[in-house]
Amino acid sequence: MKFGTKAIHAGVEPDPSSGAIMTPIFQTSTYVQKAPGDHKGYEYARTQNPTRDALQKSLAALENGRYGICYASGLAAMDAIVKMLKSGDEVIGTNDLYGGSYRLLTKCYGQFGIKSHFIDLTDPKKLEGYINKNTKLLWIETPTNPMLGIVDIKAICEIAKKHKILTVVDNTFASPYLQQPLDLGADIVMHSCTKYLGGHSDVVMGAVITRSKRIADKLYFIQNATGAVPGPQDCFLMLRGIKTLHLRVQRSSENAKAIAEFLLKEKKVSKVYYPGFKTHPNHKIAKKQMSHFGGMVSFDLKANTFAAAKKVLKGTKLFALAESLGGVESLIGHPASMTHASIPKEDRLKVGLTDSLIRLSVGIEDIEDLKADLAKALSKL
Repeated sequence: MKFGTKAIHAGVEPDPSSGAIMTPIFQTSTYVQKAPGDHKGYEYARTQNPTRDALQKSLAALENGRYGICYASGLAAMDAIVKMLKSGDEVIGTNDLYGGSYRLLTKCYGQFGIKSHFIDLTDPKKLEGYINKNTKLLWIETPTNPMLGIVDIKAICEIAKKHKILTVVDNTFASPYLQQPLDLGADIVMHSCTKYLGGHSDVVMGAVITRSKRIADKLYFIQNATGAVPGPQDCFLMLRGIKTLHLRVQRSSENAKAIAEFLLKEKKVSKVYYPGFKTHPNHKIAKKQMSHFGGMVSFDLKANTFAAAKKVLKGTKLFALAESLGGVESLIGHPASMTHASIPKEDRLKVGLTDSLIRLSVGIEDIEDLKADLAKALSKL
């Protein structure tokens, strides 16, 4: 089954009780049993819900996995994965990653004796020097947030497997339409479904997909035991969003390419970060492991000040100033003060995340309107 067909049909069947083509919203907290333990597969809605089950099957199919487990947010999904570790274990993560991921690993789990190291995973050769007997988890973002770095998933996973380290790929920026990390050797794929999977900026959710029954059983247990589950209405919205995933991401990717090329010619822009450029350090890797280069673009200003960035951020109309990404509408953001504010400034600067860096989530609007919107904002400098 091709991807577009899977996006519409995988995991979803007409409702047997009514023939409804859309999965019903099972808005219930519990289920009637004929006798203790004699039920139809459902006991309590924290543990199971038919709407959530359909979504989990759909997500597993999209990532070429066997098991999908949904959580109340992307960070709840990440939290469940880290909960598989114990005190004394160590994590190696990408040095350019989402601020919330950094905060969870350092502020929440650091106090429980789980140590995290953040290194440049865009060069696989650097990984071996950081692995020790306590390394149990490798956390990859690719493309990275917000510098759009590219990590060679296959090469990194081969090293991790040699050392029996669990490998997780946060596939939020790419979406399963552009990249399937399980096919490249990852043990787990994680998503903030809030972004491209939902695609309409109207639901918050996270998911984990794996092929391993052992891993899935642990994560299902954590899902039930900690209770960070999405509600059926949110699952319904996510199922609806997934049906157009391939169309939306394709258009966003095409628009982002045009925006990146437009920004490259702008005199007030000093750098444009986009993996589709042949000059990108890991362009060949991106081309090999992705079907397109995604809808995200970051750029820096020659003025190199927060004041200059503010002028641009306040000067757009179609690009709405907001956190998040992956919706049908275009968004503009300032990572240093918004999504990555929890990362110390010295660490941000090491990867090039300056106070004048601007991140774009390019939507599916008409490209000429988007170009004109940015041009007008840049003219204010």
